[in-house]
Amino acid sequence: MKRPPMTLKGAERLREELERLKSVERPRIIEAIAEARAHGDLKENAEYHAAREQQGFIEGRIQEMEAALSFAEVIDVSRLNAAPRIVFGATVELEDEDSGESVTYQIVGDIEADIKRKLIAVSSPIARALIGKSEGDSFEFQAPNGVRRYEIVGVRYEG
Repeated sequence: MKRPPMTLKGAERLREELERLKSVERPRIIEAIAEARAHGDLKENAEYHAAREQQGFIEGRIQEMEAALSFAEVIDVSRLNAAPRIVFGATVELEDEDSGESVTYQIVGDIEADIKRKLIAVSSPIARALIGKSEGDSFEFQAPNGVRRYEIVGVRYEG
């Protein structure tokens, strides 16, 4: 089985979140459960059930992150020298050929993808369309709202 790629920055962010979950969130939930238990009848105790549900979510997230960090192949993007070609880890500046709008994305591992931070998963349709292309190329891909056409304005590799 091929190990999923992850950027060095993404691995650091995951480790920080994992540490926060273990050292801050987990103890807070345990305390909330103990406090709710002290209030008596657990069958009708909404705080207890909410805290238990949150505990399950946090424990699941901790397991998911630990597994991701242990299986991932962490790649220091600043050491890649693939430019002008686009590979995993590339930061690409694109211009929408229809609207002229510019957008910049970094291609990252699936677990570290976060569209609000302009981090797109290597398995996403736009990333798959970008891989192997170079600065100056145009490409199109099937977006949820129809076919989009972009020109690749810039490609860089930064940590």
